[in-house]
Amino acid sequence: MQANDKAVKHGLAAGDAHRPERADWTIDQGWDNYSAEEHAVWKTLFERQARLLPGRACDEFVAGMRALPIGADQIPDFRRLSDVLMKHTGWQVVAVPGLVPDDVFFEHLANRRFPAGHFIRRREQLDYLEEPDVFHDVFGHVPMLMNPVIADYIQAYGVGGLRAQKLGVLDKLARVYWYTVEFGLVKQRDGLRIYGAGIVSSYTESIFSLDDPSPNRIGFDLARVMRTRYRIDDFQESYFVLDHLDELLELANIDFDPVYAAIKDQPDYLPGDVLDTDRVLTRGNGTYHAARRAETAAL
Repeated sequence: MQANDKAVKHGLAAGDAHRPERADWTIDQGWDNYSAEEHAVWKTLFERQARLLPGRACDEFVAGMRALPIGADQIPDFRRLSDVLMKHTGWQVVAVPGLVPDDVFFEHLANRRFPAGHFIRRREQLDYLEEPDVFHDVFGHVPMLMNPVIADYIQAYGVGGLRAQKLGVLDKLARVYWYTVEFGLVKQRDGLRIYGAGIVSSYTESIFSLDDPSPNRIGFDLARVMRTRYRIDDFQESYFVLDHLDELLELANIDFDPVYAAIKDQPDYLPGDVLDTDRVLTRGNGTYHAARRAETAAL
């Protein structure tokens, strides 16, 4: 299914020449076209995470994974996933070539359609990929869509994203998605657990987020998160922690406009900042990112 060019881009990153014919950017998954090697890469990624995640992933992720037709041996068929999701939470998975424009993304979410990239990374990209592929999107996101709280929250985010675009505050709302749906942690009775797709689909960040002494782990606060920048090129310097997933349902039902107004013209926080007003669960020592900055400065 993929070209052999190591610099190949997908979806929006590939430019207008590769824009799909459909206005909503959906394409056929083309499940029959996956190669044996692509299924093998999925198997490697799946089995590696399956060994790592017990005791790390939250209960809701584990329950969602068990209820869905997702296994190690082959890349899941989006039609089969959608059949199960529709019966439980009214969601479906639609194939897209990769990243899509913001308005298209929000429109899908607002209508309970999760756009998933249909391509899969190559074997040499197991630990890092710039673009979200089928493993990140399906293994990372779809099990949580079986949970009614997450299902409602992500739909509300889609509706809110369309509004945030019109208000010119999309960067603020995007940080909420990043620090929850992508890189969120949650308290459980047996300790901190992962629910964010960007962590749960990453072998290295699944370890770093919970075990490493470098990052901060801070109690979630909406206005604080909206003012906090994030890293797109490396592990997060701070993770925001929910006391329970039901907090997301509360976020899905509140009016964000007063929050936008309250933080308007306020300065951003850097990813590693810790404030006097934070509920700090773990104050990181920052050694990982300090070393990375030193490496960059030495180049």
